[in-house]
Amino acid sequence: MYRPPYGTILFNITCIIGKTIGKNMEIQKLQRAIIDGLEDVKAQDIKVFNTSHLTALFDRVIVASGTSNRQTKALANSVRDKVKGLGGDVISTEGEEVGEWVLVDCGDAVVHILQPALRQYYNLEEVWGDKPVRVKLQSSGGFSGAQVSVSDDDEDDEPAAKPARKTTRR
Repeated sequence: MYRPPYGTILFNITCIIGKTIGKNMEIQKLQRAIIDGLEDVKAQDIKVFNTSHLTALFDRVIVASGTSNRQTKALANSVRDKVKGLGGDVISTEGEEVGEWVLVDCGDAVVHILQPALRQYYNLEEVWGDKPVRVKLQSSGGFSGAQVSVSDDDEDDEPAAKPARKTTRR
């Protein structure tokens, strides 16, 4: 059966738009699952960066710190479990043998879990960090080990709260 070219073009555009919308929703769910996995094991200084403008390989880089080899391994395990629990794929995990720097490749998002000394030395935020993403963290009462940087043009994420202004009394 002959299909007119305009029908094919319209069909292709519809598919592209559908994939884009679907992918944005998927990246939001994936990002949330990763952050939840990191928060469950008390990751420190969680930062999320939009990398879609830098590479076509992945859309997010998430960097977090763990205080020991045991914690970085547990963080990677928790991220894997959360992502798989939502039906996502974990392509690969690297560095678990040593545990100083563990990388979890979740396809559209790559998670770097480092100990603070290595994180400071390699400074991944400088490499990937020109577009931080706003995300909402779960707060667990008094202590919240995770903090996320803010700013991005993602419309689905919650806006970050402005810090309270310090005033001095005279």
